[in-house]
Amino acid sequence: MLRKPAVAGRFYAGSERELRAQIKACLGSHSNNHHQKDKAIKPIAAISPHAGYQFSGPCQAQIYKQIPKDIQTVIIIGLSHQGYSTCISLQDWQTPMGILKADNKLLQLLGLPIDEQAHQYEHSIEVQLPFLQYLREDVKIAPIIASADMNYKEIAEKIYQAIKKASKKIFIIASSDFTHYGPDYQYVPFTEDKKKKIYEFDQGAIDHIINLNAQEFLAYVQQTEATICGRYPIAVLIELVKKLGAKRAHLLSYYTSADVLGDYTNAVGYAAIAVEE
Repeated sequence: MLRKPAVAGRFYAGSERELRAQIKACLGSHSNNHHQKDKAIKPIAAISPHAGYQFSGPCQAQIYKQIPKDIQTVIIIGLSHQGYSTCISLQDWQTPMGILKADNKLLQLLGLPIDEQAHQYEHSIEVQLPFLQYLREDVKIAPIIASADMNYKEIAEKIYQAIKKASKKIFIIASSDFTHYGPDYQYVPFTEDKKKKIYEFDQGAIDHIINLNAQEFLAYVQQTEATICGRYPIAVLIELVKKLGAKRAHLLSYYTSADVLGDYTNAVGYAAIAVEE
C-alpha cells in the first residue's frame, strides 16, 4: 500500500526538479528573525511547522539542517486537521522525490490504532517528508496522528517503550504551526500592535516548550485560547523527550506569515525548536 501525495503542487512544488530547487532555496535562506547557525547542537527531537514552503520552508530548514546523519527512523507526530482520532499509518509515503518506507516494525510496537483514511489527505506529516528525502533519503518514517482522544502522557509512554524495544537511532518531529491570528481564523484577541503582540503571544507558549513543561504549555493554550494547531503533538513530544533524558530545548527560528507578506491582517506563527539530551 502506498500513500500518495495530497498537497504536492500546493504546499510545495509538484515536480522533483522544482521541489529540489525549492528546498535548496529554503536551506540557504537566512530571512528568519531568530537564527543560531553558529550554535552547535545535537538534537534528538524537534518541532517543525507545516505550512506552504513559501511561508514556513525557511523555518523548517533550520530543523532539518540539524538532524544527525546516523538516524535510521524519524517518528513524525502530526495532527488531524479533519478531526480524526489518534492513529498510525503503516503505508509507505510518496512525494515527487520518491518513496519513503514506513518502519512497520517500530509502528507495530506502538500498539496504536491503524487508520489510513485519517492520513490520506492530512498535510501536517506530508510536508515534512521532502526535507527528509533531500537530506536523509535512506531513513524510514513512523507517521503518527496524536489527538485529544488519548492522554498525551499515554501516547508518549507507548512511543517511548517502542523506541526502547526497537533499538534504533531515532529522531522525533512534532509538526505544528503556532498562533493563527486574524478574521480568516476567527481569532482576533487584539487589534493594535499586531506584530509585537503575536510575537509575545507565541513566545509565551514557546517559553513553556523550551522549559519542557507540557502541562504548563497546554494550560497556557487553554487559558489564552491560543490557536496552536499541533498543541497535542507538541505535548506528546515534550513528555517523550523527558523520558529520553532531554534537558533543554533551543528556539532556532521564529517568524510569521505576515512577515513574509508584509500584511498583518491575518498571520500564522512558525517556530523551529530543537531538543537536546
